[in-house]
Amino acid sequence: GTDTAPFRLFQPGLAALQRAEAFFRSDRGHPIDYVSSAVRMDHAPPPALPEVCFIGRSNVGKSSLIRALFSLAPEVEVRVSKTPGHTKKMNFFKVGKYFTLVDMPGYGYRAPQDFVEMVEAYLQERHNLKRTFLLVDGVVGLQKTDHIAVEMLEEFGIPYVMVLTKIDRASRGLLLKNVLEIQEFVKESTQGCFPQLFLVSSVEFSGVHLLRCFVAHVTGNLLTVEAS
Repeated sequence: GTDTAPFRLFQPGLAALQRAEAFFRSDRGHPIDYVSSAVRMDHAPPPALPEVCFIGRSNVGKSSLIRALFSLAPEVEVRVSKTPGHTKKMNFFKVGKYFTLVDMPGYGYRAPQDFVEMVEAYLQERHNLKRTFLLVDGVVGLQKTDHIAVEMLEEFGIPYVMVLTKIDRASRGLLLKNVLEIQEFVKESTQGCFPQLFLVSSVEFSGVHLLRCFVAHVTGNLLTVEAS
């Protein structure tokens, strides 16, 4: 049969999932805010908190996923661009006193020329970066531009995880094919990639709770996640 061990690395219990939700729910004592945007590293806010960043191709559904992650904090405005390649700045979101989430510019066909310089500088200089989330379109799988992003992350030794988006748009067979191909690629060709793929749909909200829990975990805010 199929070896499912790689799928079972991060399997938080219900209590951990519920604790993770609390980080993403804003209240008076725990504000979740868009902090600032930056085009260059010297414009970035000080690296005071553990940080995660989300990168991906221009139309991979990154802003929609971040909006889904922050759905319990409706006052947070995540601008969803109608024009691919429109996010030309790094957008920083502060989650209370616990961590920062960074929405990176989309890359690909119409991404800004200075994308690589901006992201390379960020990856090399941001010492509080705990994990990079590389978003891959679940319908089309890994593209040439995704491989460039992977090479960049591998070159700098940045720990990252792949998130398969738009899984509601792919047929079961196509999704399985893409998942198996990416699993194989991760196993054979990467050092810094977490062996478990995260499958998400911002539309159906599937996988969002697990991803929240993983973010809380890798930022050091949720140490024990196993089902007791």
